[in-house]
Amino acid sequence: MTQKTISQNETINNQIRYVSHEIRNHLSICDMYSQIIKRNLEKEGISNNSIDNALNCIQKSIQIISSNVTDLKSINNNVKKIYDFENLCQKAIEMSKAYIEDKNIEFEIFIKNSADILVDENRFLSCMVNIIKNGIESIEIKGKITILGEIKNNNAVIKISNDGNQIPKSKQDIIFDCGYTTKDTGCGLGLNICKKYIESQNGTLKLNKSTKAETQFEIVIPTK
Repeated sequence: MTQKTISQNETINNQIRYVSHEIRNHLSICDMYSQIIKRNLEKEGISNNSIDNALNCIQKSIQIISSNVTDLKSINNNVKKIYDFENLCQKAIEMSKAYIEDKNIEFEIFIKNSADILVDENRFLSCMVNIIKNGIESIEIKGKITILGEIKNNNAVIKISNDGNQIPKSKQDIIFDCGYTTKDTGCGLGLNICKKYIESQNGTLKLNKSTKAETQFEIVIPTK
């Protein structure tokens, strides 16, 4: 390795440390104020399920971002614990609803049964939210997101469907490739990262189909 290469690597590492530090500072501010809002609502005796859910989603999103920031420093940031499959799915769905905005989107959720799964919670939630978010963005005004979950053959199976715009047939084989995107402002990393995250949990992520009527992704995670 040349001196120039070493110097470039040091510069990149310093930039990563600086950016990570700044992101963590602002995340801590967001986390602090969300907790302050919660405490003030409790003191005032104000109970609002929508606000509580929004604050919980904000705090979970902060945890996911913090985990991603840690990934900048270490490729081994994969903290697996045992979680209830259904509870994780429900948490991801609630977080995803923040992306609906002014669209008229119906959620149909069918979780047939549940079991324990060994996963990194932040990575698992990040993947589910990303796929649901993509589905929401593919729907122009009105549509439906369907989440099907079940335990089958010692696996937790999640099928996430939407009735939005079809993925072009010529592109369906490369949607998980790094750099591929259908969005004008996309960077082509979302699905590629999701696939790597799920595979790091000993699971699989694939596109089952994408037609004019339905696009469906499937996640399979081993149960404990």
